[in-house]
Order: sequence, then structure tokens, then C-alpha cells
Amino acid sequence: MTQEPSDNILKEIEALQAEAQGGRGLPPIHKWQPDKIVELDIHIHRDGRWDYLGTPIGRKRMVRLFSTVLRKDGDEYFLVTPPEKLRIRVDDAPFVAVAMDAKGAKTNNGKDQVLVFTTNVGDVTAAGPDAPLRMEIDSDTGEPAPYVLVRDRLEALVGRAVFYDLVELGVEEEVEGKARFGVWSGGIFFPFADAKDVSPE
Repeated sequence: MTQEPSDNILKEIEALQAEAQGGRGLPPIHKWQPDKIVELDIHIHRDGRWDYLGTPIGRKRMVRLFSTVLRKDGDEYFLVTPPEKLRIRVDDAPFVAVAMDAKGAKTNNGKDQVLVFTTNVGDVTAAGPDAPLRMEIDSDTGEPAPYVLVRDRLEALVGRAVFYDLVELGVEEEVEGKARFGVWSGGIFFPFADAKDVSPE
């Protein structure tokens, strides 16, 4: 039998989100600084799955609600409400970018495009000055792992299929005297690798 977080937690978060609907639809968690910290056995896997007590949370609506009160303090992740912070476990980034739309004509070597990412919990973020893309090398596989900022220090790992689409849009640019391979979005060039390290088709 699937176990899920209590309805009391869910109702509290629903109420907080309802109060925030006049704005972005996200509760003002940055304003809340509760002293009480509680351990909550929620685990976000690298592929975006959310578990509670070792069992997948089946209700997408519940995951979406929880994601609206997720905050990163230091290196730790919490679900935050006014009276308490619920510490949870996150393997990598808390979100996964599952879709990308390249808006604008790819002219001027891609400099005019805006890359818009959609996450597994329904957030939408446009890469640019306020939402940078960055590249890391996965310590387990040695493969490149791109991330995009979603909001307030919360990032999304760019999923493999989306990463392939991202690479298709890649171009070479000179950065600090070096030829670099990367993508343009929102008027910013985001380098991924040295151009010499990118294998030709």
C-alpha cells in the first residue's frame, strides 16, 4: 500500500498556496524563518522522483504543492511553512527540465534566441541573466550534466533528451581568447566545453 505524507501537511500547504494566488502563485517562503526544524522522510531522486518513507508519491498534485514551498538553505533542502522547516533529502537538483522551447528565430549565430525550459513539476524558466545555465561533469558517469536555475537557488537538471536538443543548438564563440562551445539564450552565451573537445558530426 502506498504511503503518502499526511493530509494535514497537504492542507496546510494548499492553504498557503491559495493565499499566494494573487502573485506568482508561490507562497512567500523567503520571508519565513521558523526556528523549528523537523525531519521529514521525503527523498527527491536525481531523475525527479519523489519518495515518502521509501515509496513513490503517486499524486502529481501533491508533488507540485510540495515543490512550491521548497527552499534551499546552505546545502540543505526544506519544505518551509511559517511554523516549521521540514528537512528533506535531495540527491542532486530538486527538479528536472523535461522540455525546452527555443523561442525566436535562430539568427545572428543564435544570439537572438531564448531557451524556455519546463520542469517535471510544471515550473517554467527562461535561461538568461537571471536564470543561468551551467555545466558540470557527472562524478559517477563522467558525462556532462547541464543545470538551469529555476528560482531562488533551486536548479533543474536538464534531462538527457532535452540536453540532446540543447547540443543541437550549440555554436562556437570566443570567450576570453578561447574557442568555446555552448548556447545563446536571453542575450547571454553559456559555454559548455572547449570547442576542441567537442567531437565533429
